[in-house]
Amino acid sequence: MRDTPFKEFLRSCYKNRNFIIGFLIVLSVIICAVFASQIAPYSYDESHKGDILVAPSAKYLFGTDNMGRDLFSRIIYGSRITLKVALLGAGLQLVFGVTIGLICGYFGGLADRMLTFVADMTWCIPGMIMALAVVTIIGSGLTNAIIAIAIVNWASYARMVRAKTMSIKNQAFIETGISFGESHTAIMSRYILPNIVPVLIVTVSMQLPGTIMSTTTLSFLGVGSQPPSPDWGLMVSEGIDFISRGPWLCIFPGLALVYTVFGFNILGEGLRDLLDPRMKSQ
Repeated sequence: MRDTPFKEFLRSCYKNRNFIIGFLIVLSVIICAVFASQIAPYSYDESHKGDILVAPSAKYLFGTDNMGRDLFSRIIYGSRITLKVALLGAGLQLVFGVTIGLICGYFGGLADRMLTFVADMTWCIPGMIMALAVVTIIGSGLTNAIIAIAIVNWASYARMVRAKTMSIKNQAFIETGISFGESHTAIMSRYILPNIVPVLIVTVSMQLPGTIMSTTTLSFLGVGSQPPSPDWGLMVSEGIDFISRGPWLCIFPGLALVYTVFGFNILGEGLRDLLDPRMKSQ
């Protein structure tokens, strides 16, 4: 008896090394975020005045910072911020990019030219400079930093969705829907969008590491998360002043960031191989 498509997909996932490793890494970050209060021995802002800049030990696995806060606990709680960045950042970029891409690709004409011009303009300005400009206008803070990154990065989604929409809208099943009196909104949401979802999943998984790094960079520069937030970029920024006395203040948050970004990267490569074989990595 032939396996169902779902079972075949699960078997492909099991055989895909990148997907398995990336999935396990991302899953570990999710577990840390969900169960942070159970895993971390202390609160992220709890100070131990008698243990300032203590090196890694059995009591403090990653040492303490200049305020006596346990670095391991702060890194564990920081995983929640990373997931917030990933979910909220990806969600905003999808909303902007998919909506504009569908409108441009489906209707064409003046709407296409105007919105494509706006998208091209965002590509002309270096992303980090534009993000800093947006944060300067709307104010500092993690949520504002995520919004700034979304405003900068939505164009890549819009261009991809536009191209896919233009290749799908003239197919026979679209014309059939139009002949049955389906509205433009229904055609885009019920006929075109489901055919773009696999490519969107791949695009999101490949873009997430960049979103996390960009938001972390803004926190490092002081315009993202604000103290006493356990944001990893902010922790590295604060640790630079004590790099000679406590190098662990920069090393461990940096390793946590590398671990997470690496996980999302290879998970994205695994999903690309599974959902878009034409782009399969060599």
